[in-house]
Amino acid sequence: MWVVRRFLSSVVQRGHYAGQPDFLLRPRHGSLPTDLEMRYLQCTCCWRSQVPVAGFETLNAALTSSSSLSSEPCKEEHSRSTLDTCYTSEQRDTILQLLNNATSAELAGVKLLRGRKSLNIVDYRTKHGPFKTLESVVNVPLLKHKSAVIVFNSILNPERKVRIQLAKFIRPEVDRSWLEDASSIVSIVCGTNKIAWAHVDRGMTLLEWQQMDCPNFLKGTYMASSYLNDVSSVVSVLPSADFYLIEKPSISVQNTALFPVMAHMRTVEAMLFALLEPRISPPEPNIPPRVLNMMRIAVGRHFDLIVGEARTSGAQVVRQLMTESVTQKFPRINFPQELLAKYRNYFQMGSRRGGEELCDALLQAVAFYELLSESSS
Repeated sequence: MWVVRRFLSSVVQRGHYAGQPDFLLRPRHGSLPTDLEMRYLQCTCCWRSQVPVAGFETLNAALTSSSSLSSEPCKEEHSRSTLDTCYTSEQRDTILQLLNNATSAELAGVKLLRGRKSLNIVDYRTKHGPFKTLESVVNVPLLKHKSAVIVFNSILNPERKVRIQLAKFIRPEVDRSWLEDASSIVSIVCGTNKIAWAHVDRGMTLLEWQQMDCPNFLKGTYMASSYLNDVSSVVSVLPSADFYLIEKPSISVQNTALFPVMAHMRTVEAMLFALLEPRISPPEPNIPPRVLNMMRIAVGRHFDLIVGEARTSGAQVVRQLMTESVTQKFPRINFPQELLAKYRNYFQMGSRRGGEELCDALLQAVAFYELLSESSS
């Protein structure tokens, strides 16, 4: 496990991938848990480099469980038979109350329960009835004694999520009342060869979701006329909305190797601002800007996609949102049937369809509304 941690740390520090370690190509017996799913760290700047790594949720569970034994209320040699005796009756009631009544989305907020584990808990109690003892929880697939203890402790001592203030992720600053009154927004993300957007209304319904190829991006000497043709083609088909959110990438100016990508992003961003912002002469001081920047790093933090200083792919989160749209009465975002049918197999692991910009445009829109709601409460 120390090797895995060291590998992940080195990957995060580099930001992209140079070679595949042997333990990812040919896992040896006992070197990694058998339920690790192959995933990828995606380059946060150029989107071309992918780093194959194990699934973060499962890997985090394996690493955390091995490092947190000292904080467990019971020693490992006794935990298998005495889970219920490790806690007071009040603590047991608190844990069982949440496990027996929380939705899968609410369970996903508990440490180690993100992803499949939360769904397994709901499936298990639907088939077998409510949990009567803490020991019975380990019958849920993917939940063993060590991870169950971490889950129980997290329920009793939930981690406080630091809120991201509205003023910290939107530029230029806009009075919150204008944002709250908006009937819909268009979230726009620029890539190295395409632009994607998601049109979402105030009721969290996805109205439009698509991307367009831009063949002149990063070609030749960045001819302004060629760039303008591509960006204008996109702007001409964008739907009308109260605000347009353009992703602000977090590329360090000190990284000279990424300067061509940074210049490309800034060029497209400036053209989008110029073409989308209505020209009012003379300017009216009481009218807010219609085109805004949203910080990429804030969206990554909102969905827990930050590993070290790098942001990972949001494909799994988008797949989860699509699943919730058809399985939950009140999903985080509602997908029309035609968009579900169009993109249901678009974000599978290993897909070469290039859907990262689509993922990021959707996640940016969801994060905007959710962060706006949190800052209002």
